[in-house]
Amino acid sequence: MGGAYKSLNGSEKADSASANGARKQKSRVLIVPSRGVTYRHRHFINDVSSMLPHGRKDVKFDSKSKLYQLCELAEMSNCNNLLYFEARKGQDLYMWLSRVPNGPTVKMHCQNLHTMEELHFVGNCLKGSRPVLSFDAAFDKEPHLKVIKQLFLQTFGVPEGARKSKPFIDHVMAFTIADGKIWLRVYQINETEKAKAGEDGETEKTYSKNRTKETDINLVEIGPRAVFTIIMMQEGSFGGPIIYENKEFISPNQVRSDLRRQQAGKHNARSEQFVERLAKKGDLGLRTHGGKKMPKDALDSRELFA
Repeated sequence: MGGAYKSLNGSEKADSASANGARKQKSRVLIVPSRGVTYRHRHFINDVSSMLPHGRKDVKFDSKSKLYQLCELAEMSNCNNLLYFEARKGQDLYMWLSRVPNGPTVKMHCQNLHTMEELHFVGNCLKGSRPVLSFDAAFDKEPHLKVIKQLFLQTFGVPEGARKSKPFIDHVMAFTIADGKIWLRVYQINETEKAKAGEDGETEKTYSKNRTKETDINLVEIGPRAVFTIIMMQEGSFGGPIIYENKEFISPNQVRSDLRRQQAGKHNARSEQFVERLAKKGDLGLRTHGGKKMPKDALDSRELFA
């Protein structure tokens, strides 16, 4: 009887929800890291997965070229969103956001990663609670930013009644655009009761007309932190034509190569200056060794052809 009552009650709720126009959102996120992630990347991925109670973390993905296989993994896990963290050269981390199975897909470069353990912020939130997603007004100005905003909403937005989620909203995930990058910050919603001083100097708790306590609401950062640089956007899920490409993005490999080339150029310049200085001293007969003038060499061209 209990099962029948629950099924009937659930059908009545579904009928009432459909009649009111409300549709329950069913969203699940598959979180997949790649081989070669460092300890910092691993802790950051664990922090992100802990903030997504509707997410499912899978084992490490071992392929660098056959990324279309991730769509099959998401379909096997009954997930319609995919969050893939790709590590390169043991130091670079890239984040892929994709809507399975039709796309789109966005690739971003992750920088300035800071985990919850190393930040030591005083804020805290309930594990499994739902967040409030806050977006900068710049997300509504560019077409590609509008698409990225929807991907963030579908990936990081925890739907009501999701698995392992709590019916509480106690933290905010803020996405801000500055210097052409997306900055991620997470804050706790902290509520404190208002207190005012009475005539006798003692503090008294204030109440409104409906006898409810008035509270002050502020935000306390809890972490983690990250900065994302948009690289490109594909029409399909890990495939299809490129519909947006960031022309200002410079690969970290290119940056490191330029730094090495610059340091090598300085070393070569110093070596050439040293050789030129020795040649000039030799032409003037001023080459010395240990503070003494070097004796003339009998095989020197100037001696042989004098």
